[in-house]
Amino acid sequence: MAALASKSKGKSWEFDPFDDGSTKIAVKLQRKQYGSFMRDYALQLKDFEDVLGENPGKTWDWELDPVCLRYMPYEEISLLQLIKSDNKILNKVLTVFTSLCCEIDTLKGEAEKRFYVPLLMYGERASGQPFQDGECQLQLGRMLPLLQDLSSFVSRVYIVVKRVVQQLGALYSPESSRGSLKKVMDGSGVHLQPVYEHLGTALTILLTLDLILAQARTLHEHWKLYKRMMITSVRGSAEKFGASEVKLQPLEKLLLKLEGDLLDRRIFVNCMIEQYDGEQLMVSVSQVLRDEMLFNIQNYFVYLEARLGEAHELDQRDKFVGLCCVVVLHYNIFKIADKRFVRALWDTYKKIPAVHIIGNIVWQPAVFLSHYLPGIDKYLDKKQKTGATASSKQWLTAKSQNLAREAQNWYLQISSWMISMESVSPAGDVQQEINHKTSLFVDGLKFAFGISHLLRTVANLHFSLGVPMTKTEVLAICKLLELLKAVELTFHRCSMTVAQTVGQLIQHHSLVCLEIIQRAKQRLAAEKRYSDKRLDVLAALGLMQMCLNGPGTKERMIVANLALGVAMGMPRLFREDELSTLSGTMKKVEAAAELIPKLQWACDCSFLYWHRVIIGRYFTDLFENPTDANRLHYMFCALRDCCGPLRLVCHEDPQDALLEAFDKEVMAMLQEHIISPLCREIETDLRLSIHSDVKQDDRNPYRAGLRDLSPFLRVRPIRFFDRFIDIKGQVTLYLDTTFYNTTTVALHDWRKYGEMRNLATQKYGLMMTEVHLPSQTIEQGLDVLEIMRNIHVFVSRYLYNLNNQVFVERSSSSKFLNTINIRHIANSIRTHGTGIMNTTVNFTYQYLSKKFVIFSQFLFDEHIKAKLIKDIRHFKESKAELDQKYPFERVEKFNKGIRKLGLTPDGLSYLDQFRILISQIGNAMGYVRMIRSGGLHCCSDAIRFVPDLEDIISFEELVAAEGLSKDTETATRCLDAAVSNLSKNFAEGTEYFKVRCQIELLTQNSAADYCGSLVFFKFSIWSIGWIIHYVVGCPVENKWCTINGCSYSQRFVLIIVMCLLSLIMCMDLLVASQ
Repeated sequence: MAALASKSKGKSWEFDPFDDGSTKIAVKLQRKQYGSFMRDYALQLKDFEDVLGENPGKTWDWELDPVCLRYMPYEEISLLQLIKSDNKILNKVLTVFTSLCCEIDTLKGEAEKRFYVPLLMYGERASGQPFQDGECQLQLGRMLPLLQDLSSFVSRVYIVVKRVVQQLGALYSPESSRGSLKKVMDGSGVHLQPVYEHLGTALTILLTLDLILAQARTLHEHWKLYKRMMITSVRGSAEKFGASEVKLQPLEKLLLKLEGDLLDRRIFVNCMIEQYDGEQLMVSVSQVLRDEMLFNIQNYFVYLEARLGEAHELDQRDKFVGLCCVVVLHYNIFKIADKRFVRALWDTYKKIPAVHIIGNIVWQPAVFLSHYLPGIDKYLDKKQKTGATASSKQWLTAKSQNLAREAQNWYLQISSWMISMESVSPAGDVQQEINHKTSLFVDGLKFAFGISHLLRTVANLHFSLGVPMTKTEVLAICKLLELLKAVELTFHRCSMTVAQTVGQLIQHHSLVCLEIIQRAKQRLAAEKRYSDKRLDVLAALGLMQMCLNGPGTKERMIVANLALGVAMGMPRLFREDELSTLSGTMKKVEAAAELIPKLQWACDCSFLYWHRVIIGRYFTDLFENPTDANRLHYMFCALRDCCGPLRLVCHEDPQDALLEAFDKEVMAMLQEHIISPLCREIETDLRLSIHSDVKQDDRNPYRAGLRDLSPFLRVRPIRFFDRFIDIKGQVTLYLDTTFYNTTTVALHDWRKYGEMRNLATQKYGLMMTEVHLPSQTIEQGLDVLEIMRNIHVFVSRYLYNLNNQVFVERSSSSKFLNTINIRHIANSIRTHGTGIMNTTVNFTYQYLSKKFVIFSQFLFDEHIKAKLIKDIRHFKESKAELDQKYPFERVEKFNKGIRKLGLTPDGLSYLDQFRILISQIGNAMGYVRMIRSGGLHCCSDAIRFVPDLEDIISFEELVAAEGLSKDTETATRCLDAAVSNLSKNFAEGTEYFKVRCQIELLTQNSAADYCGSLVFFKFSIWSIGWIIHYVVGCPVENKWCTINGCSYSQRFVLIIVMCLLSLIMCMDLLVASQ
């Protein structure tokens, strides 16, 4: 009641609602702020879009790869926090075995990153030259710290292997003859399969080190030299080397220890003969451990053997190496072996005759078992021994014959798979989509491992057996390398899709496992009959649920598998179908979590360094078949895998010397087999296409075949080391350099090289550089001064084309004819200066004055003059009847009359000589005309940078307005004068013909005589023209050259017209002067 009263009282104090507009103001303000936020956000998204490029999407460029996406899950909590249940005993057991498995994984990573490659690469020379005196000792001295660390590493592996065996003994052997151990837990039915897998990994590390050191002959030779130096030279004169006896003794002991631990090739054997019995635990006499160990080995072998050599094989053959090592360990500990199992293990050579370990090292199971299992002979018959001896060669021979066919089959399968990967689209059913993506990822992983095993085995068996490869094998191996990298790069291009899908796969498959575990847990809890065994199983199921509820990290998967092994100790806990589904699904979770690491291992082509000799053959074949030029990207991607191991080399100084040598070697092969032949082929093709008039070999594509080299020029730049290889750019540079150098040597071929440059752009898409050579290099021709000094020779040896303003040499003893055009004159003017123009014109007009004197003398000769007057009188009297046309009969009669006056020794009449004189006068006047045009051309080039010729700015006025120094004012005054002079010359030019006519008036004796010569010349033209008409039909004249379709014999009429117009201009000036 009090509450109700209080409520009613509160209501009475409420004010009536009213709107003062503040709410709308607040809403408006919030909307404004939100709009401003959205605009800023849109601008940021636009910036991201601009950075990503024009086509942002889910495809990553693997050539650039500026950002690397790593989506493999990793654990952030400790094992003690991860393995946490109510069963403390089980927690301790699983913690111990999980930590040992993780320790083995760490040791494996350390061995691969620190020890394998430096030992394997020892002896490789960057210079390729033999070792010099003392160089062997220096290289081994650089390796001593690594060998010392390796000795400690091997000791650590021994300890871990011993701890694994003893922990297994403590789990399965609760009592010992030397005392009693407390029972840890009931181990009956508990099968810890992951422990044996990791134990095989640890033993494989030791075996790999043994194989590497056994093959390192150079290391053993250098070790002997180094030890001899330390014992004889340094110990005998320690003071000379700045050492003391106290320091030398520990060093000698260290050398002896390293030699015994590492170089005696007993790393693996020392682990086998290790004493695994302890004070309270006798491992070697534990029948339970022996049987359990053999049971797990046999089960593991059944699982691996069903997949070895099959299409669905992944990394099983590498695990098979570890299995064989565990078999040898089991035999050395318990001194007993199962005959049937040993025979089955031996027969695996039929499926895999060899396994690639690292580099160029292969492991053969038959050889390994016969060497490390001393009593194996009594388990095998003669046929099995004989078959294993020749199995490697037989397998290699069979594979070599079918390798090309297999490569083609792989090509078809991977092409189809790549299309499916690139076209993955969301489906309506999530379950169907996940299953489809899982199938695609697993198929890609299978393809990668299948090709990788085939490549590594075939290539390294050729190396170890000393069998040479055929050309077909080399090309097939290179094709498989390309396909292997194509698989990897397809995953890389789909990185966003893969990263998104992997998490979904892990979550989906984990949910399936959790449902099965939950049903088993409910069945177990429903029985209500609790015992230590049931409690252990319940705790194990709980740990599995906890691990599978999180990300699929390596540690969680180990704990889950170990817990599953503990849970399997309860019979009939899972139904048969549930157990099969649970085991398969957990492997899928593990495979999804390790998808990219496994893919990277399978696609690693670093072993190619040991077989790099095949690269030259590959480049040669690729050049012969240019349609597949884009495959170069995949090959260089495989070659880049060799860079990582080469950076780990320790014996060279500097450390990256071997890396640089590999870079130079690959680039030299590329240059020799592809780039240089490509440049030569393209240059040859351009030359043959331009010089089509030269007799060539048959270039008919239907008979000689068509070879298109343009695919090489369409290849995108290839990333290799710290550079991009641009084939198109290198070809362009080669052609630019060649065309430039050859043009400077042979200036007369400049036009041909210009046409070749244009053809290269049109046919091959090459962006050629324009050749900007200085003056007097391109199209220079004869110099103006040289022509001026020899003007009499020039006008007689060259022919003038009035329309094109070009002079062409009449004849030449070589296959070329010299030409002179306006650009040549402009180049000479630019070289010598514009002052040369007046000098040249003056000299030419002096020559013309002499020629015109001869011209007038001929026309006023009494014999010529009388005949011309007679023809003039006849024409005037009969011009109405002749229709203003001069009769051909009179011309022929005039010419015959002239020939009666006499002939020269060459058979030329006076009229022929007059024709030659007129031609020379016309050539000289054409040369003057070309001088004027060349001057205008030169002025236009010089003044082209002036923006507006109509409104030229005065720099002197601007400088004066700014009040700058006098020197600046003087300089600007000179600049204004130069610009003004150029503008005037460019706009007006000089009328040299008019000047010449004015000078001609001054040189004539009388104006009447000069004008009279015009009348005589007019009538002499008809006779000269008749001679030209006769000469054109002469075979001798047919060799006169033709440019732009204009014959120079036909241009003779134009030269006469030009001379006639010049004389008429002189007459007009004479009349004007009177």
